[in-house]
Amino acid sequence: MKLIQVNSEIGKLKKVLLHRPGKELENLKPEWLDRLLFDDIPWLELAQKEHDNFANVLRDRGVEVLYLEDLVTETLDQNKDIKAQFIQQFLDEAHVTSETLKEVVTDYLYSFENTKDMILETMAGIRKKEVPNFQKRTLTDYIGDYPFVCDAMPNLYFTRDPFSSIGNGISMNRMSTVTRRRETIYSDYIFKYHKDYGKSNIDRYYERDQVFSIEGGDILVLSNKVLAIGISERTHPTAIEGLAKNIFYQYNTPFEIILAFDIPKMRAFMHLDTVFTRCDFDTFTLHNQVDDMFKVYELTKDSKRKGKIQVKPIVDHLDIILKRYINKDVNLILCGGGDEVISGREQWNDGANTLAIAPGEVIVYERNYVTNSILEKNGIKTHPIPSSELSRGRGGPRCMSMPLIREDV
Repeated sequence: MKLIQVNSEIGKLKKVLLHRPGKELENLKPEWLDRLLFDDIPWLELAQKEHDNFANVLRDRGVEVLYLEDLVTETLDQNKDIKAQFIQQFLDEAHVTSETLKEVVTDYLYSFENTKDMILETMAGIRKKEVPNFQKRTLTDYIGDYPFVCDAMPNLYFTRDPFSSIGNGISMNRMSTVTRRRETIYSDYIFKYHKDYGKSNIDRYYERDQVFSIEGGDILVLSNKVLAIGISERTHPTAIEGLAKNIFYQYNTPFEIILAFDIPKMRAFMHLDTVFTRCDFDTFTLHNQVDDMFKVYELTKDSKRKGKIQVKPIVDHLDIILKRYINKDVNLILCGGGDEVISGREQWNDGANTLAIAPGEVIVYERNYVTNSILEKNGIKTHPIPSSELSRGRGGPRCMSMPLIREDV
């Protein structure tokens, strides 16, 4: 197997990347929730227990679990120059503009005895009171009472979004919001400098410094020939075209078609994987509030203009569109069974967001018991996990995982 091998949504999962929630969740305050893209404040201790349960379910099913923080630590520990570069880039991207303050915070980060603790601190957010010798120096320091030198990154446990495994390569994504844009620095360093995952070993179909945003929750690998990508509030159509040109022309990939799904541009439909996920060869979940008439655009190589993309609009029922491209009759399972109250409640807790660990076998949040029961009745084996705290971040099991290796189907 390659270092990255993801040619479907349902092939047996062999290796996955997670991030265990850390102190970044304890650096949330009610008045900052909108800016940090949270609706509530999770209790860290229980969130970690729930996440550990999630990881153990994966391990029990034979999946190798890697952690983002461990891979970054391995990367920086390889070379002191790379570690120094990371610290300076991190502070630049955190908008620490005062040279004196930058020196003080640099010294603080170097004061950690091991690199992993330093990495976890950058993720958690750096408070002014934690930095030795911090003094008010700038006008902003005197005017504002904001307690952080560098903001927390509470969305990091949704490892699906910063980069995407596609075939044998990755898309290093440009995140839509300023709040989440710094998250990609960790995976960027892994896929540039890690001894195994470094740039010479893995193709990169998109880069984090591109102008237009694209996020991993919008990217579904339907087969080794077809990708589905959501045109959402987080993913711009120009980014999809740029990714398509690289996949079709610049790199030697087997992908021939990208289906761009135009979905509502609102938080309730944040990414394509909140609208539908694949559970089996013929079974998908579906957001209950989505009309099953979809506007989709087929992107392929332009046979007459080298290096260009041909776009063909399609408007049809979702099951008809999917059948056309996966060559199977499709069973769509509505979140909550379509009941107005039940489906609204379970969709709020990501009832349609499943993580397939094998064909017909998925991890789900146990709180979405109506949807889970319907999945079971339709022949899907479910592994319900507790999620009273994890679900407060508005993301499900698929959102919390980035597959690195799946068996081909």
